[in-house]
Amino acid sequence: MLTIIAAVAKNNALGKNNDLIWRLPADLKRFKKITRGHHVIMGRKTFESLGKPLPHRTTIIITRNPDYTAEGCIVVDSLEKAILEAKSDDNPYILGGGEIYKQALDYADVMDITEVHHSFDEADAFFPEIDFSKWEEVKREDHKADEHHKYDYSFVTYKKK
Repeated sequence: MLTIIAAVAKNNALGKNNDLIWRLPADLKRFKKITRGHHVIMGRKTFESLGKPLPHRTTIIITRNPDYTAEGCIVVDSLEKAILEAKSDDNPYILGGGEIYKQALDYADVMDITEVHHSFDEADAFFPEIDFSKWEEVKREDHKADEHHKYDYSFVTYKKK
């Protein structure tokens, strides 16, 4: 199984300047719990925004730069090679960015999406448009904004039909 995991705004915004626009502590906690012990696949820019490999995960970076290296990480030049590198994992995760998500839609079995119920006009990175005729919502947890979360949000799981 291959899972796309992302936090996505109403207008498909992912972030700006290689960073998140919003902070949702419950989403970050959930992300850590879900991906711990798994392979995580991401593009170079996403990796560089993190600054280091994520603890307790095997980090696979996709880049076109044949000379790119990152200590403690596996570096490949395509999503297909990244998926092959993660074959020992029963559920690797795709962490982005936008172009990697777009490519991964053809391969993914599941999308684990935190839907942020707000639009962000200042965003410069976006999640691809989804053809929901190919995906079925199988789980949803709705959460209201509170003192730690500025926006309403939902944890939603989709499975490919």
